[in-house]
Amino acid sequence: MPRGWSALFWCLCFRVSVLDTVPQGEVGILVGIRETAEYTYRAKFRVLCFEAKQTSIRSAQRFCPTCDLTQAFSFKSTLSVWGLRMNEFQLNRRQALIASGLGTMSLGMPGVVMGADKVDASGKAVAAEKSCIFVLLCGGPSHVDTWDMKPEAPLDYRGPYQPIATKVPGMQINEMHTHLAKLTDHFTLINSMSHPGSISNHFDAMHNLLSGQSEKRVQQGVSDEKPYLGSFVAKHKPSTRNFVSNAWLIKCVGPPVFCAPNIGLGGYLGSAYAPVFVGSETNHPAMPDFKPPQIYDTYDEKRFGDRKWLLSRLDSSRLDRDKQVKDWSDLREKTYDAMTRSEGRLAFDLTREPIEVRERYGMHPLGQNLLLARRMVEAGVRFVTVNGWTGQAEHDKAGPPSSSWDMHGGNMGMGNAFGNGSYGMGFCLPRLDQALSALISDLKERGLLDNTLLVVTGEFGRTPYVLKQDPPGRQHWPQCFSSIIAGAGIAGGQVYGKSNKYGEHPTSKPVRPEELAATIYHALDIPINDPLDASGISRSLTTGKPIMELFG
Repeated sequence: MPRGWSALFWCLCFRVSVLDTVPQGEVGILVGIRETAEYTYRAKFRVLCFEAKQTSIRSAQRFCPTCDLTQAFSFKSTLSVWGLRMNEFQLNRRQALIASGLGTMSLGMPGVVMGADKVDASGKAVAAEKSCIFVLLCGGPSHVDTWDMKPEAPLDYRGPYQPIATKVPGMQINEMHTHLAKLTDHFTLINSMSHPGSISNHFDAMHNLLSGQSEKRVQQGVSDEKPYLGSFVAKHKPSTRNFVSNAWLIKCVGPPVFCAPNIGLGGYLGSAYAPVFVGSETNHPAMPDFKPPQIYDTYDEKRFGDRKWLLSRLDSSRLDRDKQVKDWSDLREKTYDAMTRSEGRLAFDLTREPIEVRERYGMHPLGQNLLLARRMVEAGVRFVTVNGWTGQAEHDKAGPPSSSWDMHGGNMGMGNAFGNGSYGMGFCLPRLDQALSALISDLKERGLLDNTLLVVTGEFGRTPYVLKQDPPGRQHWPQCFSSIIAGAGIAGGQVYGKSNKYGEHPTSKPVRPEELAATIYHALDIPINDPLDASGISRSLTTGKPIMELFG
């Protein structure tokens, strides 16, 4: 096809009938295209419209008599033809299909980045490199009621629970951790986590934790340029076997105060490195009718091939002279290969798991999401964040379905923090014990623990003292909290750091978000001192240093 015609197809009137017949289920990949579309197609349309200018108006009108050619020869005007405004870059289904190049071929969506694949002699993809399962206990669990208990403290501090001995001498955890107590030789407890900066609520504590920084305070609901852990991992260690590198199982929901502001973004890396969100409170893998993201929907192989062929006929070879567009084209080819494989899609079919395995994890949102996380890692996803939502008690359906661990008690209307309601330790901790112990055992038994980093943490801890209101609870406490870390070279059976007798602040080996992030990157073989952002500018992933004492 002549270059002019190719440009005109793109720049003026890409309204061919094939776009009107794209099934709704095949456009899920367009979710979140906003930033990357703006970034990539700006370059693409400029090149195309330049080519269109070289074609005579007469020829153009003969090809497309309905096109308004006076509006066609600038990127901004071209978008206006389709109802797009650069300061409100929102794509509807048809516009997104037009911009993306036959819909499902688009990679301008969160989490969709790929590296060059490796195969064995038979042509089968080899096992993935290191991955991470990051369990975020949204809301912030009480460290003194879970993993840093203070049995000698006054009752107003220590709460109603007793610690129990574990497989590791001297390591004690909550008495409801009956399964986890048998596995302490496989993980390390960090009891000196701390936010050194000014923290006011969930959003800024979560932001600092996920971005690995403390020096800059973010505002509620206002995003900044800092990418989160999963985005950096997707950038530096993209999946070679799955067209998703960064996933988040059940995103944080509710008012901005509950969520890190960059949760759905890739920061300065761009939206391609943001997470793909999987599931919700009404669609999670503990439900019999659980549906995976639309990007994993089955597809019509012939229609998909026809669209790919059509796109190849419309694209001009001159486009590849632009590096950004060339990279886009290469990435599209890798995605076509990835999307035609079944392993990523099959990860969501939990019915393939023996029922005893599913029940071992627990038939609740947290248990089944951790099982799904294991399956996604096996399918090549590099970084899987799991919301630590444990589900809701049958008798207590109050509260947002994302922050089980925000146990304020009566002053926030959440019930007894030590009771059996949806925001009670008696309900949440046994579910965490069941699901987390099953995951650790499963990873170990499958030989995955050596290459899978497991991090379990809240965004902060809770007040060492029990609030006096009825029913009781604890407030936010960023000064000190606890985390679990295992796998990918982390030595088991350790307790790293220590807090004072009430759990108010670290007294030895404090760990900031910077050190935790650096340790995660080191475990995943990601250099922290030689990174590049999307523009090629060198930036440090974090100012922290990895804690080498944690590694065996």
